[in-house]
Amino acid sequence: MTVGRAGALLVAGDVITDVVARHRGPLAPGTDTTASVRRVPGGAGANVACWAARRGGADVRLLGRVGADEAEWHERALTACGVRPALVVDEEAPTGTVICLVDEGARAERTFLTDSGASLRLEPADWSDALLDGVARLHLSGYLLFSESGREFVTVAMKAARARDVPVSLDPASAGFITRLGTERCLALVGGVDVLLPSRDEACLLTGLSDVAEATARLSRSVPLVVTKQGARGALLARSGAVYAHVPAVRAVPRDTTGAGDAFTGAFLAALLEGAEPEEAAARGCAAGARAVEHVGGRPPARL
Repeated sequence: MTVGRAGALLVAGDVITDVVARHRGPLAPGTDTTASVRRVPGGAGANVACWAARRGGADVRLLGRVGADEAEWHERALTACGVRPALVVDEEAPTGTVICLVDEGARAERTFLTDSGASLRLEPADWSDALLDGVARLHLSGYLLFSESGREFVTVAMKAARARDVPVSLDPASAGFITRLGTERCLALVGGVDVLLPSRDEACLLTGLSDVAEATARLSRSVPLVVTKQGARGALLARSGAVYAHVPAVRAVPRDTTGAGDAFTGAFLAALLEGAEPEEAAARGCAAGARAVEHVGGRPPARL
């Protein structure tokens, strides 16, 4: 184990209201489908921060943008998870909302209907270099790449982090949004990060390769460390154009896979902050992902 850098984890990204509808079997177009429906706080960036803070003792901060309609609710929820929120309140756009349709079958697969709302309106004016005071790692939610203001924000934040020698990680976030943005453009935007944490589908999409190991290796030619999340197949780690480790998944009985990748990322980054080597950090990430799929919603249970 290496010695960790003293300091905080700053996460910049989306804060979302999730409406989770769990149903069994196919949806019935034109009529009713019985479901269990819950409204819970979510958002990839916010979820990562909450899972990173779960171990206790870690200083985890979150910069995000929310609508005035739900700002207080989200601030309370983040604080309850041990996160120090710095929320920009948008007076013009409502808080982003995602409808999560979760099939209660064996795999608990989910489909998202996304209204990004205020979350993708984070902009350079919301950034201050003072946000990096006491920060040892900066994590950027890939959803920031999918709006013009978000891309400008990423450029400003990464430049500030490089000036302070703060390592930067990024999760590409969404295969669907990557397709709309364009893979070449997405790769150009993530080229300056130190750690890239794609899902299996995202790694393959970004490289045009069907083999996830080959895709992970290819990405690591331009990013120092690539950690590809494969759900029930564990995680692959690659450096310098080669996969050097496969970390197995932890067995779990899934109820809702929403936020499993965020749980992995949060636990992985918290472990790095503590001084763990990437392979050990990925093992902690797999354990967190297993815990995440066994309950409804994308965040760990709030601290009591």
